[in-house]
Amino acid sequence: MPSTGALEPPREWAWLREECPVAKVTLPSGDDAVLVTRYADVKAVLSDPRFTRPSHTDDAARIADTESGGVFNSEMGAAIPQSGEGHQRWRRMISKWFTARRMAELRPGIEAMAERLVDELVERGAPADLKAGLAFPLPVWVICDLLGVPDSERESFAYWSDTLLNLTRYTQDEVDGAQAEFVRYMAWHVRAKRAEPGADLLSELIAEGMPDAMLVATGQGLLVAGHETTANMICKMVAMLLADRQCWERLLADPSLVRTAVEESLRFDANAGFGMPRFLGEELEIAGTVLPPGTTVVCSMAAANRDENAFDGAGEMDLGRSPNPHLAFGAGAHSCVGQALARTELQAVLDVLLRRLPSLELAVPAERLDRLEGLAVGGLRELPVRW
Repeated sequence: MPSTGALEPPREWAWLREECPVAKVTLPSGDDAVLVTRYADVKAVLSDPRFTRPSHTDDAARIADTESGGVFNSEMGAAIPQSGEGHQRWRRMISKWFTARRMAELRPGIEAMAERLVDELVERGAPADLKAGLAFPLPVWVICDLLGVPDSERESFAYWSDTLLNLTRYTQDEVDGAQAEFVRYMAWHVRAKRAEPGADLLSELIAEGMPDAMLVATGQGLLVAGHETTANMICKMVAMLLADRQCWERLLADPSLVRTAVEESLRFDANAGFGMPRFLGEELEIAGTVLPPGTTVVCSMAAANRDENAFDGAGEMDLGRSPNPHLAFGAGAHSCVGQALARTELQAVLDVLLRRLPSLELAVPAERLDRLEGLAVGGLRELPVRW
């Protein structure tokens, strides 16, 4: 759906929510699916176990224009249980690393790295690309530290992540080649951790008996989700806050709003990407529409987060909004397992930027910011700033 700018919602969202909440759509692959955009419907689909993660065995609609692979349809998904007790057991093993206590322990290190990256930005001088200088390297460093992998490999991680998130950017050969490289690298890393464990997540999962295929897939999934989405969200958050100078000035005057400002940025994000696909194995009715078995449903969490029936003043950015039950991290059994880490990084970056670069501003008009195209995640190609 085209929109008027990289930070603005597609005009169709409001019409879809009001007039066509269950809409037939054609995916980048050419396959058919339905799109749900109302808050209540999206939350219900994501929370209902009858809607499962699409897979080859379901004969679900393909998302990307390549025949196989991608984050929605890959070996990574097959190696990790996608439902039932197996999935919950996997989540429990992973979730131990994303508790409030662990996030509090990580916060000083994240802030210190953000400070160092800001130092380098200032040394190079303005204007600068905040994406290249801060938003991308910080989450890469954090997730690499968590997994015990060297962040010197970040360019490879970025390419492998992009191919897993591919919608239209890469060919089948490029996707297959990159995924094979990614699997080989992570398998090698798992073997290295078995031989010489460290104080990292993979080493602990090895000690708990997780099998190699699941370890490889878990490492892949966390690397992709742990840096690509967070890096893009840092960019979009800062861009949204700078596009309306009153927002930035309000945060400067009251830094205690950082936590709620992060949540509102997550809710207000109109460039969140593809959405979350789900597969329906039985007949079910949504918003008055009967869906037959075999339907692939795409949940637009970003459209749902702008639903006036769920949020007062949904089209306005309210930095103090509380409560804020947005769906940016999904809902139900498949909600983002690393959301506490993402929140910690976003809050830390915003705190550091407000303190270190209070005069920060966009170096181009907001309407000239370019969307990141061809990937399942939404983002900005770059974020030109000055101070």
